[in-house]
Amino acid sequence: MQDSIANPIRVKVWRGDAGGGRFADFDVPPQPAQTVLDVVTWIQRNADASLSYRFACRVGMCGSCAMMVNGAPRWTCRTHVNKVIDGNRLTIEPLRNLPVIKDLACDMSGFFEKWKQAEGQFAGSASRHQPVAAISPRDWQRGAANAAIECINCAICYAACDVVAWNREYLGPAALNRAWSLQNDTRDRRHSERLQAVTADGGCLQCHSQQGCAAHCPNELNPTASIAGLKRMVTVGSLRRKKL
Repeated sequence: MQDSIANPIRVKVWRGDAGGGRFADFDVPPQPAQTVLDVVTWIQRNADASLSYRFACRVGMCGSCAMMVNGAPRWTCRTHVNKVIDGNRLTIEPLRNLPVIKDLACDMSGFFEKWKQAEGQFAGSASRHQPVAAISPRDWQRGAANAAIECINCAICYAACDVVAWNREYLGPAALNRAWSLQNDTRDRRHSERLQAVTADGGCLQCHSQQGCAAHCPNELNPTASIAGLKRMVTVGSLRRKKL
């Protein structure tokens, strides 16, 4: 039983697993510079030790603390309560579009499986015995790759994407963003195979360009722009084949 707290933050937290669940209510004391992760940690330490959630670095580097906060996907370690609180209320849920393991912890295996489907692994064209390839930082392809390369796989964009919610086969913004960065890496040798992978059912052509991924990305990446680049590649490749 919680002790009475003066002027508490009224917090609704999702409790449950893959079989279902419900919201539980908690009163949390407000603190200066309090983050949403601080709120979840206070609940686990002081009100309900059985609450399950993920976190690691606490400084916005790993992305493992991502959750839905008042309906939007966020890194809870970098989201201050005073920026998102609605009156004196917070609602905290597991990330959308991912299966729930327990409470606020999601199963990320499907998310990473889509990376594999999008050929998201670098495949070098040189052996260890060859000199390191020189790539000019002024090369336009290097610039395109650099613009997309800072993704840390937090799945914020995946949770924000309505197309993922409608179509479970859709590869999602993170996987396609990764494919775009590799398509612009001149050292990679699987460009053709990767382009086929991202053109298949659930690939880049399914994107509706709603910009939810770009709007919510904590690293300020623009997966929609990356997906648009893949669409251009697909179109150019199709036109070239027709000419042949």
